[in-house]
Amino acid sequence: MERLALLFVIIGALNWGLIGLFQFDLVASLFGGAESIVSRIVYTLVGLFGVYAIKFLFTDREETPTR
Repeated sequence: MERLALLFVIIGALNWGLIGLFQFDLVASLFGGAESIVSRIVYTLVGLFGVYAIKFLFTDREETPTR
């Protein structure tokens, strides 16, 4: 679940970067416009996983030993 959340947060961040730099909405371009049902589902999932990812700020990560 955490990897899926990270994937959607990355997708959202990249999409916002494209919007900010080039005024290009990749999600809308791929799925038929910002008002299409698929785009709205993707936007909703990005938002929900973004909220879920807030927990990463408040949890301690276990450090893995390096070789």
